[in-house]
Amino acid sequence: MIRTKFLIRIYVYFLVLVWFGGFIIFQQYIRKQPVDYSQKTDAIVVLTGGKNRIHEAVQLYNENLADILFISGVGKHVNVRSLEQQHQIHFMRNTDNVWLGREATNTIENAIEVSEVIRRNNLKSIRLVTSYYHMPRSVEVIKALTPDVKILEHPVYSPNVSKRWWKRPKSFYLIASEYHKFLFVYIKNLILNFI
Repeated sequence: MIRTKFLIRIYVYFLVLVWFGGFIIFQQYIRKQPVDYSQKTDAIVVLTGGKNRIHEAVQLYNENLADILFISGVGKHVNVRSLEQQHQIHFMRNTDNVWLGREATNTIENAIEVSEVIRRNNLKSIRLVTSYYHMPRSVEVIKALTPDVKILEHPVYSPNVSKRWWKRPKSFYLIASEYHKFLFVYIKNLILNFI
């Protein structure tokens, strides 16, 4: 009985240590992602939901880093003109290749929208624009649906998330929550790959 309790305690400590180690690696990775402003891709894909994402994606499109801009999760009644007004942006290029995904309301639905666009248009590479803390999970869910596409990660840093996240409860909760969501998706994909 005592030995069983001891083994359970060791197992719990081990799980906590693995969780904490993974969390440290996760937060180090998301804070130090390099951004490549030179490489062109077939499309720029932006997932709505975080501050500055659309603004950054439009700027990249205006700089001719892709011929297509796909904005996933904009809402049913949004059009290019209302996007410009709402986000105080201006398209300097033709907007015929600015495509709006109106169905997605979460990351999984974003990935479905994005994968459909990739397949329909035979895209080989995308520049994915989303918040830096959201990037690992977004890449994981899109890769699960379209494993052959090359994803160039383009993280966006939000002023609403403190760089000293461990000192700010809201920022800590956001990073920890995203870490748990990433772990769930990562483990699920690992299991599916083995089946």
